[in-house]
Amino acid sequence: MPYLGSEDAVRELRRALSNPHVQSDPLRYRSSVLRAVRAMSQGVDVSDLFSEMVKACATVDVVQKKLVYVFLCSYATLNPELSLLVINTLRKDCQDPNPMVRSLALRNMTNLRLPSLVEYVEQPLTAGLRDRAACVRRVAVLGWAKLHHLQPHPEIDAAVVNELYGLLRDPDPVVMVNCLRALEEILKEEGGVAINKPITHHLLNRLKESDVWGQCEVLRILQRYHPQSEDELFDILSLLDASLVSPHAPVMAATLSLFLGLCSGLPAVSLAALERVRGPLLAACGSVSRETRFTALCHIQLLLRSLPGLMGAHYKRFFCSYAEPAYIKQRKMQVLVELVNDENVAMLLDELKGYCTDVNPETAQAAISAIGRIGRSYSDRCLEILTGLLGLKQEHITSAVLQTMCDLVWVCPQCSDTVCLALEGCDGMLQDSQGRQALLWLLAVYGERVSSAPYTLEVFIDGVRSEASLGVKMELLTTTMKLFLCRPSETQDMLGRLLHYCIEEEMDMCVRDQALLYYRLLHCGIEETRKVLQGRRSDPSLGVLIGRPAEPISQWASSFNTLEPLRQGGVATEPASRGSPEHVTFDPKPNTDLSDTLNCSQIEKVNLDSDGASRFTYSSANVPARSLSLSPVLSPEAFERLWMQRHASHAEQGAEKLEEEEDYVCLEEHIQCPAVPYCSPQSLQAAMQLVNIQTLAFTPPHTLPWRVYLYTHTQHAHSGSTLIVGELLYTGEPSRRVVAVKKCTEDGDVVEEEEEAGMLSGRELVKKDEEEEEIKVTLKQQPRDDKALKDFLSILTTVLHTHN
Repeated sequence: MPYLGSEDAVRELRRALSNPHVQSDPLRYRSSVLRAVRAMSQGVDVSDLFSEMVKACATVDVVQKKLVYVFLCSYATLNPELSLLVINTLRKDCQDPNPMVRSLALRNMTNLRLPSLVEYVEQPLTAGLRDRAACVRRVAVLGWAKLHHLQPHPEIDAAVVNELYGLLRDPDPVVMVNCLRALEEILKEEGGVAINKPITHHLLNRLKESDVWGQCEVLRILQRYHPQSEDELFDILSLLDASLVSPHAPVMAATLSLFLGLCSGLPAVSLAALERVRGPLLAACGSVSRETRFTALCHIQLLLRSLPGLMGAHYKRFFCSYAEPAYIKQRKMQVLVELVNDENVAMLLDELKGYCTDVNPETAQAAISAIGRIGRSYSDRCLEILTGLLGLKQEHITSAVLQTMCDLVWVCPQCSDTVCLALEGCDGMLQDSQGRQALLWLLAVYGERVSSAPYTLEVFIDGVRSEASLGVKMELLTTTMKLFLCRPSETQDMLGRLLHYCIEEEMDMCVRDQALLYYRLLHCGIEETRKVLQGRRSDPSLGVLIGRPAEPISQWASSFNTLEPLRQGGVATEPASRGSPEHVTFDPKPNTDLSDTLNCSQIEKVNLDSDGASRFTYSSANVPARSLSLSPVLSPEAFERLWMQRHASHAEQGAEKLEEEEDYVCLEEHIQCPAVPYCSPQSLQAAMQLVNIQTLAFTPPHTLPWRVYLYTHTQHAHSGSTLIVGELLYTGEPSRRVVAVKKCTEDGDVVEEEEEAGMLSGRELVKKDEEEEEIKVTLKQQPRDDKALKDFLSILTTVLHTHN
């Protein structure tokens, strides 16, 4: 035979398939068909053999039929006219006594995927739904779903839908599950298959008869059903109890997802369900499949957000194996950080210390970062390990340790003495830009306490011409300026050389503009420069909130058993913004379109009464901080877009329309906190973050008007999640609000009137406190939740009063 890929090979195959002598020999004929299919699978264009293969399908040999049908389904779209010749043979096979041949004919009749053949396929599919063989009914049910997609504007056939609903009670479990899938596709525009009480209980009672994927499909569809009574709810939970501890991880995950959806209003039952799945999850973490292990670890991180101690007694199950891939090791280390307590901290730190010298640099850096997060609770032990790692003199380890120290000293300033001692002589081994930036940041903050800081900076400045990283250059400028303010005699010459290079020779405009800013700032005087560059530092006496409060299960229940936990980079033990304000990063892709989340079509203005109080009544009791959350993260760009959009819509709509709308709330309140505008932004941000309120932007202290923009998410079991964005405004002027005043008339009588506070004269006796300085708080919430808004304002007021 000629070479397989040539045109001669195709002609040779045509001659063989057309040869009467070959056709009379079943084995030779099947061999020729097999050669044609093999050539097709290897990428050879054998579409010219379509007519010969149509003739070859008229045989009693089942193997040859399968081969021919594979060929015909592959090239049917290229030969729609010749495909009509196959229909008669397929319809004849649908009447064959062999159920395998009938099911094969039905499957390939729908796999041709030609809209012109729909009218010829409907009658065999209808007959297939009533076939006595289960394998034929399975194919016929799925065939209707395929047929529905072939039509450009499909119309739902009520008779077929009723037939499919009736087959939900078919004795074959595969037919039952296929009916659910087919109805989901056919009724997609109507919301999918309708689930009522009889169907729900029927599916649950037959759940064990299906295979693993069939059970998952049934459990997924049942999530749309809402029990009509509490008794029915507990009956359903009883039926699901066995599947909750299924040895198959997909079934367990689908059952727990359904369990959490049904028990959204019963947190105690949800917590008990999480306890029940601990064993199956631990078993999945030891699965042979790497994909199953990784998925189980990601979902365990979700569970730990609501039950931090769920896996505490089994922390050894999350120790890394040498042969495991890096992505599984890193997830296990994230889980280990969640499980640290006083009893196991020593063993966990020893385990993580061993991972720091892993041959994979990413794994080693992840282990060092995990030790740093544990250091927020056990700083002395972790610093001892981190300083010991610096002695290894390995570049990627030193870089990761310095980055970890940057985060650690910001959260725990009492660690600064140990960090300063460790900084001596660790500059010569850094090659990556992130490590150099971390070292420069530490020298900028603690350079006056590091004896070798000027010599380290001189090495950086001498090599600035060969520096490729923009971030290192900008950090070098800031560090040199800060070190000049505390050690001028040692750094004056270096600062001059660096500014000259950045202004005269540097090509990057960002570096050049920053150098010009510092140069002009120095012309304003040392004191002005000091005010700009040397802000207040964290007070070591301030306690730090370690860990995070347990989140309600409803906050993450909808993402369980989905791809979302796998896409996340890991659940951190601290909020993402618990570090320096200069190093806060935000997710550039929010989880949702926030322009739709805050719908400006529903706005209500809350006015103040004559005595200056809001019409809401705020309780002075402390509101638990766990009702607030920073997830999903709101980027500064999204916040600005939403805030400006609210202002525009607020100005365009009339007051009467605003009073009628109900779903969006805009609240204005005044709080007497005169000292807050004069505190440092870092201390205010740290106080806000302790109660899960994120500040996005703020003006420097002693600057008028003084503004702070912030946001948070409120979490409630019944009302769900709402987004609150807010602004704190202080203008330095007396607040303009209506107050009760007493005026003296010409006759000497005292008359009580109402006027704005800003319009009062010196002769008027005002019935209010002597303190005039107030902060205007503007809050906007969507969707509306008065209770959540009152709780948030109570928390915000408490935080602001702590700075007085």
